[in-house]
Amino acid sequence: MEQTQGRPTGGPLAGIRVVELAHIMAGPVCGLMLADMGADVIKVEKIPGGDDSRRMVPPSIKGESAAYMMMNRNKRGLALNLKTDEGKEVLRRLILGADVVVENYRRGTLEKLGFGYEAMRALNPGIVYCEISGFGRSGPLADRGGFDLIAQGMSGLMSITGEGPGRPPVKVGAPVTDITAGLLGAMGVMAALVERARTGQGQRVDTSLFEAGIIHTYWQSAIRLATGVSPGPMGSAHPLNGPYQAFPTADGWINVGAANQTNWLRLTEALEARHLQDDPRFADNPGRMRHLTELEAILSEILRQRPTADWLARLEAAGIPAGPVLSIAEMHEHPQTKARDMVVEVAHGRAGPVKTLGLPVKFSRTPGGVRGGAPAFGEHSRALLAELGYDDAAIDRLTAAGAVA
Repeated sequence: MEQTQGRPTGGPLAGIRVVELAHIMAGPVCGLMLADMGADVIKVEKIPGGDDSRRMVPPSIKGESAAYMMMNRNKRGLALNLKTDEGKEVLRRLILGADVVVENYRRGTLEKLGFGYEAMRALNPGIVYCEISGFGRSGPLADRGGFDLIAQGMSGLMSITGEGPGRPPVKVGAPVTDITAGLLGAMGVMAALVERARTGQGQRVDTSLFEAGIIHTYWQSAIRLATGVSPGPMGSAHPLNGPYQAFPTADGWINVGAANQTNWLRLTEALEARHLQDDPRFADNPGRMRHLTELEAILSEILRQRPTADWLARLEAAGIPAGPVLSIAEMHEHPQTKARDMVVEVAHGRAGPVKTLGLPVKFSRTPGGVRGGAPAFGEHSRALLAELGYDDAAIDRLTAAGAVA
């Protein structure tokens, strides 16, 4: 994707300006998705210190936080002190020319500074104002802060994650509610922009880590709402179909997805275990689910006899869904990852060339992509202030007053 003075010129969201008043992860994920799809995302960081993810080290690359660089590539950076009148005036000018604002502060934080939704709508009636919080902007927990660990527990995710009943609760390895909330926010922003194109009116978009966790329980919630029983953890197994899970091999682990009757029969053939077809315990999916523990033991004993690569070749030939359990490093080096441009190199102003993850959505006419590294603290402040109409002398005065950095 090409750039003009740091601004994107391609992607389906080209021409959309986003002001990101967000930190750590959920809000920055939202901004990241919009930036990768071509929006001009201006990340406004607090003075002093900036985004707290700048201090999430190690690891770092030439002194720059790897975590910060991952979440904030493709954005332009403006360091602003919103506790000063001058800093507030800069933000007002930004809002006047913006299409979208993304924020993930506690409820009331921006209102105290004079920049809640109603104040921004008064400045710019067409603004799409996206709020990503811990529990949403309504309800008894609206004032609580948002943390992935807490949201995973309260959304039910930790009750269904882990090795099995009676074991300690386990968090999903990735901060899945943070990331999903950011994706939901981006989806909501784009829907609001479509509606604005029809009516000319902006609106408020409100989502949360709590809701982001809840939507990952679709299958388990279906079970509980139908039966009254809350499902528990099943390791890697599926709550509705089996066998559909990870099994040990002679040299690692393999995922096998024989979740329908056709694939079950194919699996018994591929494993040279045709006798299982005649076992009444495993005759159909309800039976296999009732006797899943026994089935796991039988299949594990068989699959341990060969290495992963041998089984993958055999299962693929039989048309059975299967795949290896890869480490993060193995995933990065996989040919499919590379073919889909999911690990790419980008230039950073201080750290030099760094690798980052690519855009997971591809477009045939207006491709998005990674075009620039994360901004150093205040890297684009001067250029952005110039775009807002400040001359060099005025910018110097703002800097001297501590309003910008």
